[in-house]
Parts: sequence; C-alpha cells; structure tokens
Amino acid sequence: MVTVLGFDCAGRGCAAAVLAEERVLASRSEPMERGQAAALLPLVRATLEAAGLGLDAIDLLAVTVGPGAFTGVRIGLAAARGLALATGLPLIGVTSFAAVAAAVPPARRAGRVLAIALDSKRAEIFLQCFAADGPAQGPGALVSLDHADGIIPQGPVLVAGDAAEPLLSVLGGRGERVSGIGLPDPANVARLARAQWRPGWRPAPPQPVYLRAPDTTPPRRAGTMR
Repeated sequence: MVTVLGFDCAGRGCAAAVLAEERVLASRSEPMERGQAAALLPLVRATLEAAGLGLDAIDLLAVTVGPGAFTGVRIGLAAARGLALATGLPLIGVTSFAAVAAAVPPARRAGRVLAIALDSKRAEIFLQCFAADGPAQGPGALVSLDHADGIIPQGPVLVAGDAAEPLLSVLGGRGERVSGIGLPDPANVARLARAQWRPGWRPAPPQPVYLRAPDTTPPRRAGTMR
C-alpha cells in the first residue's frame, strides 16, 4: 500500500490530504489570500495528525506546481522540496490544471471537451483543455477572454475551475459549468502523483509552472534617475 501526502497552496488557500490507496485518511483546507507561508506546514502537520500518521509512514510526497498565484506556487514547492530533502521521500509535481480536471467524473465528460479555467488575478485566465477521454489537448496558457473561445475546440464544452464563470460568458450556449469544482483537491493531487510513481523511481525535482513573468520590478542602479 502506498501512502501519499499531497498539498496545494497555488490558489486562494492551503490544502493537504493523506491518501492510502483510494482511501482519504484525512483532508484539511483553509481559504486565504495571503499568509500561506505561515499556514502551510502547520496545516500539513494537522492533516497528518488527523490521519493518525507521522511523516515516517508516508511513501510519497505530491504538490501542485501551478499555474496560480506566483508566491503560492513558490511557497508550495519550497515546502515540498524541504520535506523531501529532510525525509528522503520521492516528490512528484502535479499541475493545477490536472488536479482540477481529475475531480470531474469520466461519465460527465463523455463526448465533450473539458476546459479548466483558473483565476490569474488579472484580466486573463489560465486555460487548458482536456479530451473527453482524459488526456490534455496541448499545453496550458495564459489567455485573454477575447481569445479563449477561439482556442477551445469546437463543440460542447464542460468548464471547471475558479475562473469558470468568466469563460462561460464568452462561450455562449456551448459551455456548461461543472459546479463545485474550483481549486485543486489535495486528494486528487495525491492520486495523480501516485499514478505516476513506480517503486525505486527517483523523480527529478518538480519545476514551477507560472505561464507568465512574476509581478516584480528590477531594482534601480545607484545614481540613476527616472
């Protein structure tokens, strides 16, 4: 039996879950716009305690790699890499797109493209499409709503994610929302990682998926004026 600790803080909050095969032993989440750096590890600890386990009982770590809030992605990856280094556990990264898509039942997706729309906190949305039978249809992208309809394949579309409503507004009658599926479920982060993992495999450290440059301003050189 493989026991996985999965967590996410790429979106508007922190969430963690412990999964043993298909059984969710514990799951915790806290919505927040800021403060993930202080909240994540205590939340992970509380989730392990609720599951009645310590880190020594975990076989695999899983974390979302984005896209999402730039700071949240960095915090999640830093915490995951720190835990992997301290414990020697393998670590697998899962995109926010894949984690949200995994929450949509296969029967619901039959015959329709699934579009995952995530909030970028800007005018654009993060968007990736998945075929009815599961695989991603091309890479994720940061797109304006004006161009989103032209990127999504023709035909009926299921829409999920925390930016579903803005996307539905430009899809007209061909879009249908999957209600109740917004942010990544950490249990699905754990499931997707477990599906990739093989005994003895040491995956490379997961890399962030930002899809846009960070909102930072380079420091001015001394003596320069604007």
